Amino acid sequence: MTIEAILKEDIQKAIQKHFDIAAGEIILQPTKKEFEGFYTFVTFPLTKTTRKAPAEIGQTIGNELIDGSAIVDRFNVVQGFLNISLKDKTWLELFTNVFTDETFGTIPSNGQSVMVEFSSPNTNKPLHLGHLRNNFLGDALSRILKASGYDVVKTCLVNDRGIHICKSMLAYRELGNDETPESSGIKGDHLAGKYYVLFDVEYKKQIRTLVEEGMSEEEAGKKAPWILEAQKLLLLWENGDAETVALWQKMNNWVYEGFSQTYNKIGVSFDKTYYESNTYLLGKDIIEEGIQNNVFYKKADNSVWIDLTEEGLDEKLVLRGDGTSVYITQDLGTTELKNGDFNNDRYLWVVGNEQDYHFKVLFAILKRLGRPYAEGCYHISYGMVDLPSGKMKSREGTVVDADDLVAQMIQTASDRTQELGKIDDFNSDEAKQLYNQLALGALKYFLLKVDPKKRMLFNPEESIDFQGHTGPFIQYTYARIRSIMRKAEQAGIIATIPAETYAMHQAERELVFALSQFPVKVVAAANEFAPSIISLYAFELAKVYNQFYAEVSIFSDPNPEAVKFRVALSKVVSETIHKALGLLGIEVPERM
Repeated sequence: MTIEAILKEDIQKAIQKHFDIAAGEIILQPTKKEFEGFYTFVTFPLTKTTRKAPAEIGQTIGNELIDGSAIVDRFNVVQGFLNISLKDKTWLELFTNVFTDETFGTIPSNGQSVMVEFSSPNTNKPLHLGHLRNNFLGDALSRILKASGYDVVKTCLVNDRGIHICKSMLAYRELGNDETPESSGIKGDHLAGKYYVLFDVEYKKQIRTLVEEGMSEEEAGKKAPWILEAQKLLLLWENGDAETVALWQKMNNWVYEGFSQTYNKIGVSFDKTYYESNTYLLGKDIIEEGIQNNVFYKKADNSVWIDLTEEGLDEKLVLRGDGTSVYITQDLGTTELKNGDFNNDRYLWVVGNEQDYHFKVLFAILKRLGRPYAEGCYHISYGMVDLPSGKMKSREGTVVDADDLVAQMIQTASDRTQELGKIDDFNSDEAKQLYNQLALGALKYFLLKVDPKKRMLFNPEESIDFQGHTGPFIQYTYARIRSIMRKAEQAGIIATIPAETYAMHQAERELVFALSQFPVKVVAAANEFAPSIISLYAFELAKVYNQFYAEVSIFSDPNPEAVKFRVALSKVVSETIHKALGLLGIEVPERM
């Protein structure tokens, strides 16, 4: 039984004994920093049934805990808050469990499986800053859910067809002069993105010309030669025209190779990749099924709809009158395909918040259709990422490419590290590895520390600060502890747990408490689909350790028992930081 479980049981017994009522679920929370204690029980909810003042209830429970609990040392009451401190013996027992548990922070299998779909790029442009937030969220969620006992499948649905793809193809066909990634020295996804931008430049030029000739801007947008030609290309592709399909395959292969390099660089991978070109015709059989079961209805123009007003939504088109699909048709089919492939208990889509309504509709339709997996579908919505310079636009070529940003971060990491002058003994390969670890640590941490639902401003310079709420600060703390461990090893000091009579320093208690919260935070992050919980935990643990490091001496304490215990504490903190950052996909340097 955990410390929290024992304490909850003791509080329940105290309430039953003194107030003769069933307390219900006991909720503990960490004590606020300005008060003494580690666990706080709020007594306000008991005032109605006990007819006692909150402070009186707290005092009564506290006194009973002193008399009857084997783990409580002292308490204090602040209004309706009962703040509880534990005995040193209890802290040592707690740390012993952590110290000897190699799987600490990993929850046993719960027998359930979950699919996390993320990234989902378009093949007309390279990955950009917004994609990075998506990828890091999806990857971190996958790692956290796996640590929480789920069997995890990571998938990606590539948007490799449609008018936007044909725009890049048309611009390349007209302007490309057989340029290739090899001949140009341009990475394949960047090369496709170049022609997507060139299409937009020429398209806008054509619109201006038509407007000058007297056409309205709206009409010009529809009748510009290149948009009409792109639409023809899409029809040719859908009809299997050999020349069009060959161009599509050639350019997509360039993009896939480019994506692969980027994914490898940022440490992201998938168990299965789906392609919209293989799935865009799916879903029509589901629509037919829904018509037969009166889930959908037809209008006079033969289009098929569903009325979702009961769910607080509206009427939604699910199939056009000419029999062609809309996005919701494809998503219904693709979801059915994925369930057939993996039969997961849960399905998570990591997609930006501009698609909030779409997923509400998708899930509502799946429930109306009676799909058993519908209750396990979740949209992991996240806000967009802005830069100090403003919003990004792919068509205008104003996005921050992921590759360029990573390269910039690596250069900044190099500059900052060399300024500090602490790696003079690193060879070139070691230095390069460190710069990569710091750069990606800074980037991932900055994008993951914010609640996913919030829109955020990304500041590259701020993200790589070695002293702030950043990834490099936590990485530096880890490297500092590893240096301590090497010093202990050289001195022959073995990390051990002291006897029950050991009088703990408050900084040691704080550190054991912080460590004990790791499994709690892993479960919370998994339940709330929020990697930001792990981000904040890693930062807080690093802060608590640095406070410990400032307040106590590790090697020069006259008590050898204290030295060995502090080495043991340091060892577990380093391992826990390693695990916590690992759940975010962040590597840690052994020295820096």
